[in-house]
Amino acid sequence: MKKKSDGDTRNFTPIRFALLCTAILLSMALLLGRVAWLQIVTPSKLVKQEDMRSLREVTTASPRGMITDREGRPLAVSVPVNAVWADPKTIISKGGVGYNERWQALASALHLSLSTLAERVNSNPAGRFIYLARQVSPQQAEWIDKLNLPGINLREESRRFYPAGHVAANLIGFTNIDGQGIEGIEKSFNAQLTGKPGSRLVRKDKFGHVIENITEVNPVPAHELQLSIDERLQTVTEDALDNAVTWNKAESGAAVLINIPTGEILSMASYPDFNPNNREGAQLDDFRNRAISDTFEPGSTVKPLVIMTALQQGIVQPDSVIDTHPFILDGHRIRDVGYYPELTLTGILQKSSDTGVSHLSLAMPVQKLMDTYKSFGFGVPTGLGLTGESSGLLPKRRYWE
Repeated sequence: MKKKSDGDTRNFTPIRFALLCTAILLSMALLLGRVAWLQIVTPSKLVKQEDMRSLREVTTASPRGMITDREGRPLAVSVPVNAVWADPKTIISKGGVGYNERWQALASALHLSLSTLAERVNSNPAGRFIYLARQVSPQQAEWIDKLNLPGINLREESRRFYPAGHVAANLIGFTNIDGQGIEGIEKSFNAQLTGKPGSRLVRKDKFGHVIENITEVNPVPAHELQLSIDERLQTVTEDALDNAVTWNKAESGAAVLINIPTGEILSMASYPDFNPNNREGAQLDDFRNRAISDTFEPGSTVKPLVIMTALQQGIVQPDSVIDTHPFILDGHRIRDVGYYPELTLTGILQKSSDTGVSHLSLAMPVQKLMDTYKSFGFGVPTGLGLTGESSGLLPKRRYWE
């Protein structure tokens, strides 16, 4: 066996060994001191840094209020769904959208190609939030969550559903994808139908998944809205209106059914209509509630008002007989569909006599007739509170003189 040389023995000294050990011990002491300083003296800084990385505030959706008919039948309800969103910065830091089975499964679930999914994520590499899909069913959302992909998250939201389909669609209206009313009652009473969302403070792992719920503020529920209309009567009214439009070869129409003793609106139909659950192919004009937005001549509906005013002014008595021969007024021939030399007040209403009503209206002061029209709401909004309501046109008195 080869023996150590005298030179090797001379190179090793106790002083060098002691210095080496001292250096190692000092280094360890400094490291332990730093750890002690961070963990004991200033732990809040570490906790703050950890919280910044892992704590997130998550919004808890408040379902939109339900709309029902007078019997409580649902006309508009909110169903729970989810939004799928991505954190591009996290995804890219974890290797980006990979060409593997899990990423391919996500792309297929979102009806996207893998290249399109990657392009959307890479379009904003420093971003922390982009939507990948909205209003995804809970079952599909649960399946996506199980893929356990970094930077892919879910958010609770709701989707508006209209159980009666096209029935009362022009009256009820619809919401946008964010649940805000943009047509009809959904728009007019949006504030009442919208609740206040809640929030949760959660801790997430490095993949963005919730591992701890820390605090929670419950959402404030929205108000429900019960209408005076009856869904069954609404269906009957819409069928009758459709038949009338077809029979008269008209382009549009409207019908309103009112409970005379109470003034309640039992149905309000408009043609054309649409299906709020699937608005694809519908035109903007189809969304109009023509019963409140369109102006039209009142026609024979004013005849009872003329007769009532004539009675109030003492121009005629209930048993008066009126001359209903045709006559010329400002170059226009006023006549009835049938020939009636004279009619009682009841007969004028029964036959809808233009000549009889014209004679009565010409026999009274213009202002008295205008006052009657105004007292019945002509020319002013009804106060229903529906967006898009037209007040109608009631010409000034000088127009009639």
